[in-house]
Amino acid sequence: MKSSSTGENVRYSESDLKEFEELLSAKLKESKEKFTHLKDSLTRRATGEDANTNSVKSLEDGADSLEKEQLNQLAARTQKYITQLENALVRIKNGTYGICATTGKLIPKERLRAVPHTQFSIEAKRAS
Repeated sequence: MKSSSTGENVRYSESDLKEFEELLSAKLKESKEKFTHLKDSLTRRATGEDANTNSVKSLEDGADSLEKEQLNQLAARTQKYITQLENALVRIKNGTYGICATTGKLIPKERLRAVPHTQFSIEAKRAS
């Protein structure tokens, strides 16, 4: 869709939105699988399934704590990413996908292909 006064696109076409929806859906599926795997790993650690009881406890406890914290951080980041992907799919449905939240201009396709959940153009990101 073009703006009558400037001749610039103000929204992406249905075919473009379909492409982005497929990209987002694929990334969402992959991320949900990763999140499930992370949760399973954390659950196994919490129940002690991965623990070796006949080794040096103090070193192992420290390494286990560090690894568990890293898994928790990765799980939290993955959950946040899943939410961002889901929000992007909602923006496709309500017609605001690909429009910069700061400038109101279309975000270039190249940026959306690289970071499909973004709400900001490069210019807006740099200005913030």
